[in-house]
Parts: sequence; structure tokens; C-alpha cells
Amino acid sequence: MTETIKRHKRVDVADALRGFSVLAIILLHSIEHFNFYSFPDTAGQSQWLNFTDKAIWDGLFFMFGGKAYAIFAMLFGFSFFIQHDNQRMRGNDFRLRFCWRLLLLFLIGNINACFFTGEILVMYSLIGFVLVLTCRLSNRWLIALITICLLQPVFIYQIMRVLISPEYEPLQINDAPYWAAAFNVQSTGTFIETVKVNLWEGQLASLAWAWEHGRIFQTAGLFMLGMLIGREGWLLKDKLPAWGKVFAIATISFFPLHGLIPMISEFISNTNIATPLSILVSSLANFCFMLMIVSGILFGFYRSESVRKALSLLIPYGKLSMTNYVTQGIIGAALFYHWGLYLRLGITASELVGIAIFLVQYWFCRIWTGRHNHGPLEYIWKRATWI
Repeated sequence: MTETIKRHKRVDVADALRGFSVLAIILLHSIEHFNFYSFPDTAGQSQWLNFTDKAIWDGLFFMFGGKAYAIFAMLFGFSFFIQHDNQRMRGNDFRLRFCWRLLLLFLIGNINACFFTGEILVMYSLIGFVLVLTCRLSNRWLIALITICLLQPVFIYQIMRVLISPEYEPLQINDAPYWAAAFNVQSTGTFIETVKVNLWEGQLASLAWAWEHGRIFQTAGLFMLGMLIGREGWLLKDKLPAWGKVFAIATISFFPLHGLIPMISEFISNTNIATPLSILVSSLANFCFMLMIVSGILFGFYRSESVRKALSLLIPYGKLSMTNYVTQGIIGAALFYHWGLYLRLGITASELVGIAIFLVQYWFCRIWTGRHNHGPLEYIWKRATWI
């Protein structure tokens, strides 16, 4: 008699969440011109267009800034749990294989970095080792480590040091020359020059920005949170009552945290305290808002048939999340950078371009998922994992 191979079934709502996060990322990256902050003079444009530019910029960053990335990071940890547990049920240890998988991700991330300085896959490949180190820990230890990471221990240390010794100067990374080099090549460079700068100065600038804005510890915490969510089956329908509590706590926490952010610089004159405290508070506020979004999507997906149908439209896009994330950077660079079309568009027009990129990608995803189980990059990554 043939033994049935045990494995976790694919969770549709996870793919819907991935699709939502990558869609939000493309909408943000488009108005940023893919980390190329160069915009035409708006002095002569209409007041109505000025209004839409500001509404789009402020609205998108309020809704998705720091939240879409957080969902994407959390689902990275969730995917690790699924892969690790599938192998555990077969009697295999996936940890060393995942280390090789992270090395492959590092290579894919650097290919992406050739085009886009703000890519995150290289950072994921470096921080991802925390999953290998913690996957055998108990839930109690995981929760403790997640809490520590989300509370930004480096910034808390800096604040405490300044309070104890006002003359203390927190160590800061001077990333301005790296950003200046990246901006210069985006403005005037050829494709080869852009690749050279992106792979060194661009990556250093991106990683330095992530460190200075608390993304390193937050990403590690989100990775472990995703793994814990997978372990406890929190993306399944029977966990909705718990997500109701999460939504309530996150909502109650978000509004005072969000309201506190502008007050910090107003009432704390010492920038060595105000800067890390602002980053800490905004990081926690974004985390709470992300939990509100995730719990809302889960309730809509499992409780409302019409919402489920709407969210299910994002499943093909989520299944090809890596392919979509990498190709949107390539397309965006080709549209906005000097080596490409060098489009000089305002925020509203740039957002329309982002929507167009999404629609083209979505059309491709619908066709591809009708014939294949994995996206092009996802398939290559999976096959190479088992070399």
C-alpha cells in the first residue's frame, strides 16, 4: 500500500494577502519613480492637479507606507514554516536547505538591484537566517524575541544612553554619498553605469536606510511572527475570533501612536532622543495598522462571499509575488531612469503608470496560473533549492 505524503495545503488567503501587498508596493514605488525622486516643476499646473498629487501621495503612504512591506515580510516567515513543516512531516530537516535557498535569494535580489536601488530581497536573504536559528524554539521564546525585535532595541538603547549621558552621540551611518551617487546615475547614467552604482552604492544606501529606520529588527520580528502564525494556523477560518481581538487591540493602539508621532519633534528638542523615538513610535504604529489590514482582509475573505470573490481575484497575482515584485522594478527603472524612457511625470500621472503596470502583470498572471502551478521566478527558485 502506498503511504500518503503529508503536506500543508496551499492557503488561498495567504496568496490574496501577497497579491494585496505587492499591488500596494507597485502603487507606492510608482509615485516614488522607483527611488528616483525627480519630478517636473508643478508651478504651472492646475490647482486641481496639485490637489490630486498631494491626495495620492499622502493617502497612499498613510494606507500602505510601511504596511505593505510588513505584510510581505510576515508572509515570508509564513512560507518558511510551510516549507519547513512539510519536510519535517516527511522526516527531513529543511534548515540547511533553507540556507541554500537564502543564498539563491541573495543572487536573485542582486539581479533585481541592478535595476532598482530600493529592492528588499537582499535584505530578506540576510535576515532570513533568523528563521533557521529560531524555528525549533517554543512559542514562548518566539513571542519574546518577536516583541524584542518589534520594540527596536537599538533605538531604546540610544534613548536610554542619551537620557543617562546627554553628551552621548548615537552612531549614525553617513549614507548621503551613496544616495547622491545613485541619484546621479539615475539622472544621467547609461544602463551599465546604473548597474555598477546600483550593485554597490545603491545596495549600501538601501541597507543603511533600512538600519537607520528600524527595518532590520522589524523585519526579523515579522519573519518570526509569520512563522508563528503558520505554526498556530492563524490564517485558517477557525482563528477568526482571535483575529477579532487582534483587530481591536491594534485599532486601540494605532490612533494614540499615530497621534504621538508629530508631537515628538514638537515637544522634544534633543534630536538624539526625538529621532530614534519617532522611528520607534512610527514603526509600532505601522505594525498596528498592518494588523488591522490583515485582520480586515481575513474577516472579509472568510465571512463575506462577495468580498471573498473580490479578494480571490488577487490570488493569481499573489502566487507570482516574486516574479511581479522583480519585474515591476525592471519595468519601472526602464520607464523613469535616464537609461530608459526617462519619463518626467507628476505624481498623478505616475500613479496611472503604476496601475497600468499592475494591469499588465495581472493579465500575465491570469494566463500563467491557468497553465502552471508556479510563477517563472518562483519555479526557478524552487528547482534550484533542490539542486
